[in-house]
Amino acid sequence: MRALVVYCHPVEKSFNAAVRDAVLRGLEKGGHEVDLLDLYAEDFNPILSRQERLDYHQPVVNALPVADHLARVKAADALIFVGPTWWYGPPAMLKGWLDRVLVPYETFGLPKPFRPLERRLTNIVFIAAVSTLGSPWFWWLWIGQPGRRILLDGVGGIVNPRARKVWLALHSMDSASAGKRSSFLSRVEARFARL
Repeated sequence: MRALVVYCHPVEKSFNAAVRDAVLRGLEKGGHEVDLLDLYAEDFNPILSRQERLDYHQPVVNALPVADHLARVKAADALIFVGPTWWYGPPAMLKGWLDRVLVPYETFGLPKPFRPLERRLTNIVFIAAVSTLGSPWFWWLWIGQPGRRILLDGVGGIVNPRARKVWLALHSMDSASAGKRSSFLSRVEARFARL
């Protein structure tokens, strides 16, 4: 399986970097081909420009500014997001990537009344998100899990309808012990080794 890992964190030695490495080790153990897209290392511009917004509904034209990233998504069988959850959602850099790269006509067809989006990323048969959250799990449930819903249900709505979905999260990150963090990394690696 060819896995596109979209990683988002501004600090090179953060715990999220260790989470990314656990994902990569697991995928390697599973014998999968990996394409790592590190948004900060690649200095990805998350800002949807005025012109991009004007061209958003123009087939072909809307894909030109992000053609390389779009090609990487279309070449993947698995799409895996790795990054923190800040204010209940993905970091601005990752949200900007979703806004700019997952454009209509390339990744989904525009909805018609009483019909869902047309899925155009049917090449993606596995979608996952691995995250850390400052909030405890019960508060995350109370808020409605917006970050998880954006990445697995929102993006999941334009991939293969039979795609497997996985959410792995370390809650209460700010007070998690070294043992809890280590256990989470082991669980992440083992999960992706079984993919």
